[in-house]
Amino acid sequence: MAPQHTPTVVVIGNGMVGYKFCEKLLAKSPHFKLVVFGEEPRVAYDRVHLSEYFGGKTADDLLMAPHQWYLDNNITVNLGDAVHDIDRAGRVVHARSGLAQPYDYLVLATGSSAFVPDIPGVEKAGVMVYRTIEDLEEIKAAAATARVGAVMGGGLLGLEAAKALLDLGVAETHVIEFAPRLMPRQVDAAGSAMLQRKLEALGLHIHLSKATSHIGGEGRIDALHFGDGSILEVDMLVISAGIRPRDELARLAGLEVGLRGGIVVNDTMQTSDPRVFAIGECALHAGMIYGLVAPGYDMAEVVASQLTQGARAFTGFDMSSKLKLIGVDVASFGDPFIAEPHSRSIVFEDAHSGVYKRINLSPDGKQLLGGVLIGDADAYSMLLQTAVNKLALPPHPEDLILGARGGADEGGAGVLNLPDEALVCSCEAVTKGAICAAVTELGVTTVEGMKQCNKAGTGCGGCLPLVKDLLNGTLTAQGAYIKNVLCEHFDYSRQELFDLLKINNLRTYDAALDHFGQGDGCEVCKPAVGSILAGLWNDLIVRQHTIQDTNDRYLANIQKGGSYSVVPRIAGGEVSPEQLMVIGRVAQKYGLYTKITGGQRIDMFGAHVSDLPDIWEELINAGFESGHAYGKSLRTVKSCVGSTWCRYGLHDSVSLAIEVENRYKGIRSPHKLKGGVSGCVRECAEAQAKDFGIIATEKGWNLYVCGNGGSKPQHAQLLATDIDKETLVQYLDRFLMFYIKTADPLARTAVWLNKMEGGLAYLKNVVINDSLGIAADLEAEMALLIKHYHCEWREVVENPELRKQFTHFVNAPTVKDPSVAFAEMRGQKKVVAW
Repeated sequence: MAPQHTPTVVVIGNGMVGYKFCEKLLAKSPHFKLVVFGEEPRVAYDRVHLSEYFGGKTADDLLMAPHQWYLDNNITVNLGDAVHDIDRAGRVVHARSGLAQPYDYLVLATGSSAFVPDIPGVEKAGVMVYRTIEDLEEIKAAAATARVGAVMGGGLLGLEAAKALLDLGVAETHVIEFAPRLMPRQVDAAGSAMLQRKLEALGLHIHLSKATSHIGGEGRIDALHFGDGSILEVDMLVISAGIRPRDELARLAGLEVGLRGGIVVNDTMQTSDPRVFAIGECALHAGMIYGLVAPGYDMAEVVASQLTQGARAFTGFDMSSKLKLIGVDVASFGDPFIAEPHSRSIVFEDAHSGVYKRINLSPDGKQLLGGVLIGDADAYSMLLQTAVNKLALPPHPEDLILGARGGADEGGAGVLNLPDEALVCSCEAVTKGAICAAVTELGVTTVEGMKQCNKAGTGCGGCLPLVKDLLNGTLTAQGAYIKNVLCEHFDYSRQELFDLLKINNLRTYDAALDHFGQGDGCEVCKPAVGSILAGLWNDLIVRQHTIQDTNDRYLANIQKGGSYSVVPRIAGGEVSPEQLMVIGRVAQKYGLYTKITGGQRIDMFGAHVSDLPDIWEELINAGFESGHAYGKSLRTVKSCVGSTWCRYGLHDSVSLAIEVENRYKGIRSPHKLKGGVSGCVRECAEAQAKDFGIIATEKGWNLYVCGNGGSKPQHAQLLATDIDKETLVQYLDRFLMFYIKTADPLARTAVWLNKMEGGLAYLKNVVINDSLGIAADLEAEMALLIKHYHCEWREVVENPELRKQFTHFVNAPTVKDPSVAFAEMRGQKKVVAW
């Protein structure tokens, strides 16, 4: 009997969709010989998260799978070797290397290229596209010397490219869009206007309805010239004006292509040649090119099914999407543009917070047709499922975007009421039924376990909140108790453990582990328990140094290269000339690099660990104390000069900032705390970007809480208005102590409030109206922490046993770490990297 022929499947294109086809075909059958051709020099990588390359991810971090995966699965992969000819009659493809590869079936996954408009001067140096890792490397090199950068295209990819320029430190970044609004294919005019305001507030310069006539410069770009006669001087230009399907190979092979590009395919993804398939951004299905990865994955599944005698077909794909653009949530689902008389719309717009929500209902108000979300897209997953699965709407459909507001109705069906066939993870085609079955039949109990089980959430990640809700909902329905525990060693939440340690008067980690834990502990629970103990008793944290991370252990921030930084407290930013001179002398003596921080302090970098107590001693003798820059505690209370000097100042903001900072200094909390005091509404101290912010009014002070800057900035919210100083301090005591007692480990106040049932209204009731009857307790607990304040630096300086912990070599206390090295920079020193 003759051996059975193993069909050869050749895949042209090794992007995300080409890789996913190989993965799906292997999962269905091992009886194929797979040969892949890719024109790029690397194996498939994640283009969806390409911008993270500028945030520190390496090319290897973005790989869909390492090169070894292809070898382990007997896939022949030819990198940097583009196919230039398809011989359909002989069923052979010819590569540029000279390789001739026969095939039984051919899969075209050639993707798309960046659309480059035919503008005079587009060929000049400094003009780039945003498509591949090689493109990103070119952009990165250009941005290093560019002062002004521009991006042509205000769609999804254009705004992603603009974020890349911001991340690369280009001082001035412009977005040029031909249409009259940003993201014209995804969001409506009002949503686009809100998005534009938010992006402009983050530093982008937006130019709409701009037609570029030509690109100026002698050999290298120096300006963009527009049709209206205006000129924008730039150092670099990134073109991200859309995509163009890569169909040139199919054209040469005589396959049918669309009038405007794209390889024509039927519902089984077959081209005009039944042995040739096309998937991803090169495929034209029913007149549509799909520019998202999820439809491409579905196409890959269809072809894998066809080759293994399955019956899957591609009948189109929902183009709903949710993303975060430069920290701003943007989502659209269903039909975002449908209008009267074909629909009725409900619109919520909050210009102050930068939130816009629109949902489109059927004329009878019984069905959700689509919508747009800007600034807050938390409800996206459930709104999408409601629209796609035609779920019944609540009696008050506005509850879908506003939440239930005091009535008994919660608005809409819960996640467990979705039909089993509801598509939850579109990237991997995982349904609600598959997720629930993984819990009930396979015993999956975590999101990570779900990813390994059926790959739900491993694509773009947009479905993860819904996956988690379904997981927990199914576990709860089975009678499982979903508990927020600290880690495997403590079967309690941080709040529960806080109360248990207080009630039992436990003051060490070992005692906590003996009474309420198991095992030896880990890097999660040790610092968390240390923080709880400090938040309870304000004992010296360095005495428990064995459970702390490096910063708390040495009361200083470890820096790149192994040295430490020293930040003395400068309350409210006020410092005397004499103290400034002491800082200068200390920095000179110990060879420290000095820099003024954003919190109105002076940071001294490059200290050896063995020098720290000596440095502190000199600073303490001049009246300084620890600034707790290393701790999960109050860092600074920033202030403007207020009525002391400013002609607009209403009250003495400096004195209040100093008083508040000295009141709460050293108090440990679940995460770092920052405050600000502004003497008028001009807000020079940026108080509304802090964990607590105080702003002077004609009648007293306004108190704002739960804001933060950082990678996910959030404005603080108004807690109380026109209060006097005594009431202000009382409310601050209650607010901070309530946060210390109830927040999860490493949760900033903004995150804590966002997760709080009832939100700001509940917090107001607790802090102002004493709805829980604990106000007196909160004040007393805060008074205890204030009473037990101590300067941690002084404790080490005055205690010989503690000083011994600050030697690098126990047997040679005077010898410094020889691996710490520095180089000169602008008259000071910089670290030589590890």
